[in-house]
Amino acid sequence: MINKIGVLTSGGDAPGMNAAIRGVTRYAIQKGLTVEGIIRGYEGLLSHETRPLGRRDVGAIIHRGGTMLRTARCLEFKEKETQKKAAAYLRELEIDALVVIGGDGSMRGAQALSRWGIPTITIPGTIDNDMMGTQYTLGFDTAVNTVLESVNKIRDTAFSHDRVAVIEVMGREAGFIALNAGMASGAEAVLVPEHPVDLAALCRHLEESHRMKKLSSIVIVAEGAAKGADVVDYIKEHTYLSPNLTVLGYVQRGGAPSAYDAIMAGRFSQKAVDSLLAGTYNCVVGLIDNRVVATPYSEAEALRYPIDENLLSLVHLLGR
Repeated sequence: MINKIGVLTSGGDAPGMNAAIRGVTRYAIQKGLTVEGIIRGYEGLLSHETRPLGRRDVGAIIHRGGTMLRTARCLEFKEKETQKKAAAYLRELEIDALVVIGGDGSMRGAQALSRWGIPTITIPGTIDNDMMGTQYTLGFDTAVNTVLESVNKIRDTAFSHDRVAVIEVMGREAGFIALNAGMASGAEAVLVPEHPVDLAALCRHLEESHRMKKLSSIVIVAEGAAKGADVVDYIKEHTYLSPNLTVLGYVQRGGAPSAYDAIMAGRFSQKAVDSLLAGTYNCVVGLIDNRVVATPYSEAEALRYPIDENLLSLVHLLGR
């Protein structure tokens, strides 16, 4: 029987994490549970940094970016002896189950704790939208809108000076941010990690557009596809066009969550707590075919959702 749960955030921060902390805490309290917040993710389990969470402790955070519980990357947690110590500390605190908010690495930590007998459930939180077991992760919509706002401002200068604006965005393993921001902003080309980068073909594409009287262009590059600086250098060396580079960096992680991210944080939180109370442990909560579901970790590993190839083609078709 579950009477007390813990909650932590781990890995890279994402807009919507605070909304999820709030959702988990208040919904769990409504269901008669007590909640303990773990500070700085798995690192906090090792340094024994925790605090009780009540309704007022999570007030006025739904609109805030980052995470009130802080976060950290804890490489030490890959070691079995470290996992064992963390599980022992959770038992010492009389925590019956743990809610983890984070990405794939965070979920692997939750899986590890489950093997030491700690019931866990993971809420997906990463701007990259590339987690197994879900088609949506908290922070993605906000990140895309942040990129879109920046691209729209950069476009003004690109248009005014007849330039090619190369914009590097986050996405080491997946191109969801680049693709969706590219589509929404009317980019001419998008480079994603899922496809080999052909810079010669990109140059031909841009030159052909220029001959069609398109005097400025937007090229969005996911960091895992190519370095923005390399793309700019190649265009300079192989065309007569004038490219410049903007690397958006960590601005993509910050800021208040979008309405969609705040709403999904609440829905994911409800599903996480209800699943634990129903005895459904060791799962990742996710959105699959527009339904919020809890999928066992073992099954989630086979559920990887790729970028929309049709959308990628459409970006290039409409970008001219």
